[in-house]
Amino acid sequence: MTPTTAAGRGNTVVRGSDFLLLDIGDAPVGGKADWLAERLREAMADGRLTVGSSLPATRVLAAELRVSRGVIVEAYRRLTEDGHLEGRRRGGTTVVAVPAAPSVGFLRNPTVEVLRNPAVEVLRNEPPRPAAPPHPPAAGTLFDGAPGVDVFDLLRAAPARVDLTPGRPDLTAFPRAAWLKAERAVLTGMPADTLGYGDPRGTPQLRRAITDWLARTRGIRADPDEVVVLAGTSQALSLLAPVLRADGIDAVAVEDPGSLGIRQHLRHGNLATPPVPLDEDGVRVAALRATGARAVLLTPAHQFPTGVVMSGERRRELLRWARGGGLILEDDYDAEHRYDRPPVPALRTLLADHGCYLGSVSKLLAPALRIGWVIPPRRHRDALIDLKRFTDLGNAVLPQLVLARLMASGDLERQLRLLRVRHRRRRDAMIKAVVEHLPGAVVRGAAAGLHLTVTYEADVPDTVLAAAALGRGVKCHPLSWHRQLPGPPGLVLGYAATPVAVLTEGVEALGQALRELS
Repeated sequence: MTPTTAAGRGNTVVRGSDFLLLDIGDAPVGGKADWLAERLREAMADGRLTVGSSLPATRVLAAELRVSRGVIVEAYRRLTEDGHLEGRRRGGTTVVAVPAAPSVGFLRNPTVEVLRNPAVEVLRNEPPRPAAPPHPPAAGTLFDGAPGVDVFDLLRAAPARVDLTPGRPDLTAFPRAAWLKAERAVLTGMPADTLGYGDPRGTPQLRRAITDWLARTRGIRADPDEVVVLAGTSQALSLLAPVLRADGIDAVAVEDPGSLGIRQHLRHGNLATPPVPLDEDGVRVAALRATGARAVLLTPAHQFPTGVVMSGERRRELLRWARGGGLILEDDYDAEHRYDRPPVPALRTLLADHGCYLGSVSKLLAPALRIGWVIPPRRHRDALIDLKRFTDLGNAVLPQLVLARLMASGDLERQLRLLRVRHRRRRDAMIKAVVEHLPGAVVRGAAAGLHLTVTYEADVPDTVLAAAALGRGVKCHPLSWHRQLPGPPGLVLGYAATPVAVLTEGVEALGQALRELS
């Protein structure tokens, strides 16, 4: 599963952009501007770029693709001369007309690359000063036996000087100035009746912004009427459970290892969660067939917790399974956080009628916003909207309008670029610390995401190691929490929210605890 160890590491050069999932490696030698202009024409023709869409600044796209700025300028110039683009001083380059739609789909090659040799850098930062919540649980109690439904609440409440729990974004990086600016603009221009009850599916502005965002960054073509805005993936699963049961689906197969939190939500909805093992290409489709489940929940762009990226051949095999009557719940929870591999298209680009796409801004902005979205298959859409209506009448309107403005203005892309730089430095520092303090350990999932998975050879249960680490003031997840099937011990370590100096301190404490227990 694309492990990384101390031996044989080097630099991996990847030239790709989230914008339209561009991979400059596909361009012919000497024809990069022609190639880019044609990709942009295709995107305008098939609806991923609509009239009014803003293109990245030439210097930004050149940096992401690692080509000269002249390549981008030339491609934009040709499309401007054709009447498709218009350059506006402070407004950037904008689509003003689109060509006719092509006769074939734009997604031609869904194959992917996976990181094998991450570079290592170190950035120093000041450590945070976390406050200790009252009445913390004892480490032994927390890690004894099978984790209960409140295990994540208990772990959050446990005091620690170093918090390496996975799934935590860097909340200090929340774009407060951009959010306030967008909120002022929204409040200034919105009519009074906007403050009344809205559409339970979400505001039209946000649903349009989401479809534009997904078209640009995930290759998904969808109509705003297909999108339902809700309070994150957790609410999506809660609402989907009765819809699936009404359709005769009583089990949703899950990856193994796979997210404990996802399993808890599905089981709370009275759905069984048969495990399906993984290999280096993703979930094993033969094992999925053997479960007899009619639905499966996957994290194909960056599998949690191993980091495996589903291969092109495995995607095609999965598509054949879905066409036989299967439903794929695609959790695209942190696909935008990638560092050493080209962008990977969402599965939904291949199977809209057999997939249910889930996304949110919890890992990109903040979980507290409670804004996510689902694009369900047509047969489940009305039932899901009804459940959303009778659950809460829809999400709060003002945050939706602010987020829509951030998406449309390009501020969200700028936030993503900022986070990538910060996260990559912290990831590299954690890998360096693992190599130094946990010799022989294997690191997985380094190419993307907000966490690493580390396995080790010592005969020490990972729950015992996690308890010992918490006793030393370090919080993390034992890998066994996320397993239903037997497997080697390990730890799942988040790095996105923790400064470099604190990361190093935490991994050093893990190494000391493992040596004492071995």
